[in-house]
Amino acid sequence: MLILLAFIIVFHITSAALLFISTIDNAWWVGKDFSTDVWKICTNITNCTVINENLAEYQSIQAVQATMILSTIFCCVAFLVFILQLFRLKQGERFVLTSIIQLLSCLCVMIAASIYTDRHEDLHKADEYFQFNAASGQYGYSFILAWIAFAFTLISGVMYLILRKRK
Repeated sequence: MLILLAFIIVFHITSAALLFISTIDNAWWVGKDFSTDVWKICTNITNCTVINENLAEYQSIQAVQATMILSTIFCCVAFLVFILQLFRLKQGERFVLTSIIQLLSCLCVMIAASIYTDRHEDLHKADEYFQFNAASGQYGYSFILAWIAFAFTLISGVMYLILRKRK
């Protein structure tokens, strides 16, 4: 039982780490001389511009920002609730509240990555906001980590739903 518990805790912490990295790091869309994420646009490594309301698709970026932040918060809260339930639940009960919160985290990261996937052409089309051809880029590792975090949070949410407290 202790091995299973340790695996679940490590899996949950890995999910949270993936969410933090994908939310913070500047690599959702990368090209030869630039990288962008949901917070800023960088040409070379030193010249960064914060994304603001001058971008035509600013509302889409704000939706991605909000849902990624919510996903990270839900994942951290789910871990805290799991630790509390670990000591408070009676033997044989399920970790339903932890599962619900973790599945909400899963839903939020799925919404964020789906919005970015759907709107990436409009987000990176050549206009006056970009001083380079952003359409020539490709998805970066932060975007891929967001989708991996989706899978991890989904799996851990289902694991919590199935898991019963044992001695």
